[in-house]
Amino acid sequence: MSTTAPAATTALPPGVRVFERGWLSSNNVLIDGPEGATLVDSGYASHAAQTVALVEQALQGRPLRRLLNTHLHSDHCGGNAALQARFAGVQTWIPPGQAEAARAWDEAALSFRATGQRCPRFAFDALLQPGQALALGGHAWQIHAAPGHDPHAVLLFEPQRRLLISGDALWPNGFGVVFPELDGEPGFAEVAATLDAIEALQPLLVIPGHGALIAGAPAVALALERARSRLAQFATQPERHREYAIKVLLKFRLIEWQSAALSDFLAWAEGTPYLQHLHRRHGAGQGLRPWVQQRIDELVRSQAARLELGPDGPVLLDA
Repeated sequence: MSTTAPAATTALPPGVRVFERGWLSSNNVLIDGPEGATLVDSGYASHAAQTVALVEQALQGRPLRRLLNTHLHSDHCGGNAALQARFAGVQTWIPPGQAEAARAWDEAALSFRATGQRCPRFAFDALLQPGQALALGGHAWQIHAAPGHDPHAVLLFEPQRRLLISGDALWPNGFGVVFPELDGEPGFAEVAATLDAIEALQPLLVIPGHGALIAGAPAVALALERARSRLAQFATQPERHREYAIKVLLKFRLIEWQSAALSDFLAWAEGTPYLQHLHRRHGAGQGLRPWVQQRIDELVRSQAARLELGPDGPVLLDA
């Protein structure tokens, strides 16, 4: 189940509201002003009804005018379709890099099929072009490219109040999985460049894609320091990043299901392209099922999951 905590409102300027979500969903940012209400990122599909309810409660009968996505991972755009169904005429803006894939709804080119995650099909109306600006809440927000976690991601920055919506480029304690590296493509250097770009903007308040607000210059500097330290570890020991990514994919599915027969969970893992791909490259001759089972055992040992004996065999549960 998703949990939603009210973000610290003392640091937020008027017209900006953050719904701090629990995994599986990204945080949602509601910006209100003369142009009407805009929501940035919409969470995961299984939490879409909750996302709609949060927006309805905040708007009190007023329309949602625009819906923006920092990137097209399922936990950031999985509520798009539900919001489009609820708010007729809402204009949806996405980064340009995957526009053709989204238009054709190519789930292989998007990340949904590879990760074994869900995202109902949605339409889009406009593109968030890096280098341009967009009026939100009576202020001009700059659009900046933010490659690394996702090659096509963007940041939204409002320079007057030095307010940054960072998506998965910067969290209080790191950043999102660097998916290009899992595909054998460079990504760590891009993460470093994006962290440098964030530092150059000198934000005073960062709204991350996951986790609590990063408020104040010292807190932002600490978050950047932590992110760079984590990046250095991953760059020098890419196997650590790979193992982290595998466990994130497994844990994501387990959070969604909450519990599953171990045999069913292993069958899902065996059919998930990202896990197949990583096993082919790094399985070292071990079978796919025992390779996945080894990572499940590590999740259990770290208390991120539980194994219990059910009437029909072992059951894997979220912890």
